[in-house]
This record gives sequence, structure tokens and C-alpha cells, in this order.
Amino acid sequence: MKQIEVQILQQSYLLACPEGQESRLLDAVERVDTAMTRIRDAGKVRARERIAVLAALNLAFEIADRDAAAAKAAAMPVHTPAPTLATSVPSDEENQRLQSLLGRLDQALEQDGQLL
Repeated sequence: MKQIEVQILQQSYLLACPEGQESRLLDAVERVDTAMTRIRDAGKVRARERIAVLAALNLAFEIADRDAAAAKAAAMPVHTPAPTLATSVPSDEENQRLQSLLGRLDQALEQDGQLL
């Protein structure tokens, strides 16, 4: 296991990373940092913990929307054009995934005593 130091919202984190997965981890860090920076720069939220939770929720919903779109596209006949996607209410499975993500985020945040 390799360790990589990264910056998220101008704070350093030392993350464990499986060999050969460094670029995937760095891409994920960039997505999280971008999401958190966007929320912080909007000026409505200042606390790191709240910014992290909002960013996690936004990213989770993006993933859920992408998964739902992929499932719909896979179920459609080839000759049928795909309908325009609209925001929908998350399914029970999506809610469970979001709760799991929030739980992992809470655990990570509890270990970081310098959130504010």
C-alpha cells in the first residue's frame, strides 16, 4: 500500500492507496476538492464539515443520476431515442448508498480534529 499526500480545500491529507491506483485516487481528490471549493466560494457555508457533507451529497447524487441513466439506457431498445433525464426522487437503494456514504464521511471527519 502506497501513501500519497494530497490537498483538499487547502488542507493536507495522507491517504493510503493501492499500487497502480494513484491516478484514480488523484482524480477522486480533484473531484472532491472542486466540489468543496465550489460550495465554499458560493459563500453560504464556511465550516469544513458542512462543506464536506454537501459536497459528498452532490457527488453521490451525480453518481446516482449517472447510474440511473445508464440502467435506463441499457434497458431501452437500440432504435428508441433516450428520453431527457429529469431529477427524480432517489430509490431506497440510492438512499441506502447515500446513508452509507454519509456514514463513511462521518467516520473520516471524526478522525480529523482540525475541521474548523
